[in-house]
Amino acid sequence: MITTKKKLLPLLISSAIAVAASGALAQQQTATVKNIEELVVYGDIGYRNRADEIKPVLDYDRQYFERFEPASAGDALKRVPSVTFLSDVTESDGARLRGLAPGYTQILINGERVPGIGNDRSFLMDRIPAELIERVEVVRSSSANRSADGVAGAINVVLRDSYSLDGAYFKVGGNYVDDDELTESLAAVWGGEVGPGRLVVGLDRQGRYNPKEKSSIRYGDSPENNPDYAAEDFDNREDQTDVRDSTDTAFNGDYSVRFDDGGELNIAGVVVQTDRTEDERSFEYDDPSAISGPQNAGGNLETDNQQHQDIEETSYSLSGRYSRPLFGGEAKVKLTAANFDNRLDDRESEIDFGDEIAVIEEGRIRQDIEDEEYGIELAQSFDLGADTELEFGALLLTKERDTAIWVAEDERDLTLPQGWDQFGAQSPLRVSNLLTDFEPAVGGLNTIEEQRADLFAMLSGDAGALQWEAGLRYETTDVEIDDNSPEQSTGGASTDYDFLLPSAHLRYSLTDSDRIIASIARTVRRPDFDLIMPALLEGEVADNDLQGNPDLEPESAWGLDIGYERMLGDQGIAGINFFYRDVEDLIELANTGEEGSEGPGYFVYRADNVGDGWVRGVELDLSAPLAIIGLADTGIFANYTYLDSDIEDLFGDRRFNDQSRWVYNLGLIQDIPSLGMAMGVTYREQGDAYGRILGEEVTTMYDADLEIFVEKRWQSLTLRFVGSNLLDGSKDEIFNKFDSIEDQLARDFDEYELESEEAGPIFRLTARYAF
Repeated sequence: MITTKKKLLPLLISSAIAVAASGALAQQQTATVKNIEELVVYGDIGYRNRADEIKPVLDYDRQYFERFEPASAGDALKRVPSVTFLSDVTESDGARLRGLAPGYTQILINGERVPGIGNDRSFLMDRIPAELIERVEVVRSSSANRSADGVAGAINVVLRDSYSLDGAYFKVGGNYVDDDELTESLAAVWGGEVGPGRLVVGLDRQGRYNPKEKSSIRYGDSPENNPDYAAEDFDNREDQTDVRDSTDTAFNGDYSVRFDDGGELNIAGVVVQTDRTEDERSFEYDDPSAISGPQNAGGNLETDNQQHQDIEETSYSLSGRYSRPLFGGEAKVKLTAANFDNRLDDRESEIDFGDEIAVIEEGRIRQDIEDEEYGIELAQSFDLGADTELEFGALLLTKERDTAIWVAEDERDLTLPQGWDQFGAQSPLRVSNLLTDFEPAVGGLNTIEEQRADLFAMLSGDAGALQWEAGLRYETTDVEIDDNSPEQSTGGASTDYDFLLPSAHLRYSLTDSDRIIASIARTVRRPDFDLIMPALLEGEVADNDLQGNPDLEPESAWGLDIGYERMLGDQGIAGINFFYRDVEDLIELANTGEEGSEGPGYFVYRADNVGDGWVRGVELDLSAPLAIIGLADTGIFANYTYLDSDIEDLFGDRRFNDQSRWVYNLGLIQDIPSLGMAMGVTYREQGDAYGRILGEEVTTMYDADLEIFVEKRWQSLTLRFVGSNLLDGSKDEIFNKFDSIEDQLARDFDEYELESEEAGPIFRLTARYAF
């Protein structure tokens, strides 16, 4: 891996220098650049764009989102079709396109892959400040000239480029939550000519503060076995506070030079740094409502738990692109580098008051995950005549993920201070940095290296009303796994796999306003990092052991999309799309038959490619002004997605884990040009989600989300007030928990839990000034 980096980095630098030098003698081409007032002091409502792509793509400019002042890309995505989240209330992190787990969705920044924290290769969308976004593309189906990692589809977050604005603006604002906490929202952006090209730079600082109240009630049985479970089988109650406090600082830049020979050079990059703390404090009681002191002193308090996490994350994505006319077509070279670094210090302690002498258990986890990718891509297109084009190319990509997880534990008797009875100022100091005797977690010191080599070829054509595209992509991957644990090392493993991935798309215009889009493509989902690590984790799955499987093959899927779109006047658009995914080689846990470390009745499980499944649904969307009834300054927005799937696990058929049945958004924006004002409202709700794994089943339900904004515009200034989560939304979960697989099959419950999490409204006030 080090050798590969040493070869690739000089190539990146020298190629960029050579390309820049070759263009230094050329003259910049003229280009249309938007005036800054057009972007900052809006007078028009933003609607979904009609994409020029042949493949099915939904395209949204920043105007579509910005009036509701989303804090992050995740918040912005709440308004587009088919995206759900399984996050805490008021947070939008792991985007679930078509309701599938985040690992099924490919996240791109400026069209490039980005590494993230998730073992499933997912990238958390709340790490991208919304202020950086120029537009968002929801790519429903894959093409041959793009990596085929998105079974559910891809979300491409396009940042501002050097031709997106001319001028400068700054934003000053703040967020207020009902915990009497204020956080900042600051940004500055400038775009203009620099030397032979154009440059845009932006700086953003976004504070996010999310306080939540949680409550849980646990029983020894469930209503499916005992309708009177609440009265007969009460176990305990837990009250919890949970506060997430984050600050995201981001910088992005884009420099482009256009030459009179038709060539273009672009260098772009974005850096995001996140400082985050998460504090949880919970108390368990043996009574449904009482809150008296320690149980060992005659009270109701069973346990007192406190957890504090310090999280530092830094990510960057850099690219250099050069294209120019060559051989009757266009030649392109692209060099990319991306990195994600996560450092976590997790400290937790719990006091158990069940015995005469209180016992305190303390634990600490220190985690450092670094994920980096370097790539080079070459492509050449040819004009074959008769409005037909051939494009072919190659991608070389190297990826390395280094993981280091260290743990420390301690248990001791605790003498409580005199007068201490519950919580508050007299609570003993609990979470500290005293635990320093660390040991590596089993399988927690490892390096995973992937080397990819992809080839593709694609034909596209234009026959008047019919545009079409057909291609073939061949992806090969070599994987090396090094287990670096000093005592439990397995020595690592290696594997390789390859896929042939056809795709075809067509767009047929019935009229100038109506068109049909159809697509078929094969895609892949690579195995989770933690599942291919060959270590044996004892008691990891409902007290059963989990054996890693480095020989896992990726899941693959054949996907079909058929849609219809209609333009409504000059700006509006309505669409409907049907999709189907036939997923092969599903990755699920399977029983090896070996006895587990807990003895008879417990087994060793491992992830295997066990079978097939399918996903299907229908997506409807509408965004249009009400000009047809004389309300040209009124815009409406609506989308609805119905989702369904089927998979078979050890317990029978189910949907893909945690896939909501449906999700919809409704919105309205009213512009008042005579007063320089606008106002709007959105309402969003998603259906229940069900997930089932070994030892646990969970149903998740969300309340609806209501947001409003009021805006006032002057010549160069926009002032905007936004309120979100105005319905004090809650997330409610039902947990079925079992001691063993046999108990789960027999419906013999270990615990039935009802958990509810609530958060209050968030208010934002921002001012943007253009100059």
